[in-house]
Amino acid sequence: MKTDDKIVTFESYYDPMLAHIVRTRLEANGIPCFIADENTIGANPLYNQAVGGIKVKVFEKDIEKCREILATEGDLHEQDHFEIDNETNTYVVCPYCSSTNVVNIAKDKDEGVLDSFINLVNPFQTQMNWHCYNCQQDFE
Repeated sequence: MKTDDKIVTFESYYDPMLAHIVRTRLEANGIPCFIADENTIGANPLYNQAVGGIKVKVFEKDIEKCREILATEGDLHEQDHFEIDNETNTYVVCPYCSSTNVVNIAKDKDEGVLDSFINLVNPFQTQMNWHCYNCQQDFE
C-alpha cells in the first residue's frame, strides 16, 4: 500500500446532513470520499459524542484540495451544533429527521390576558419549544 492511498478522516460532524453536504461537494469536485459511523449514530444519536461524530473519509493525498474546495464555500461547522435539554440532561434530537441541529425557542414570559384565557379554555394546547434547522419543524 502506498502512503498516498492511506484513508484518513477529513472532518467530523454531529449532523448527518452536513456530513452528506460536504461529501457531495467533494465528490462534485472529483474527490473520492465516503461517510463513516453514520449508521451507528443513526441507530442511537446519543452515541454521537462517544464515536466522535460522523466522519468524512478521504485519501490522504486529497486533504489540501478538500480544504481548498470547502474554503470557497464557507464554514459548515457554524451550523453543526447540539442542544442539551436541562430537564432531562440529554441531547435534544429532532423527532422528524433525527438531527441535533436544533435550538430552544424562548417562550414569551409576558403572556397577555387573551393568551391566559385561551390556555384555560384549551389546556391541552401544546407549546412548541424546539426548532430544527434541518427540516424546519417545531416540536416540544
